[in-house]
Amino acid sequence: MVVPPSSPMLLTRNLLYTGITRAKKLLIIIGSEKVIDYMIQNVDSKKRNTGLEFKMRQ
Repeated sequence: MVVPPSSPMLLTRNLLYTGITRAKKLLIIIGSEKVIDYMIQNVDSKKRNTGLEFKMRQ
């Protein structure tokens, strides 16, 4: 799993958790320790405005 420095909105614990739990046999996380620590601490979750519900109702 590559974890590059990027927008804080994308560096969430949920994303890290998803990457870890989807690994079948082995997981190698490539990224700086600072970014990974930030992800572990970042419990913010943003509401996604995808418009999916609207599209499905049409």
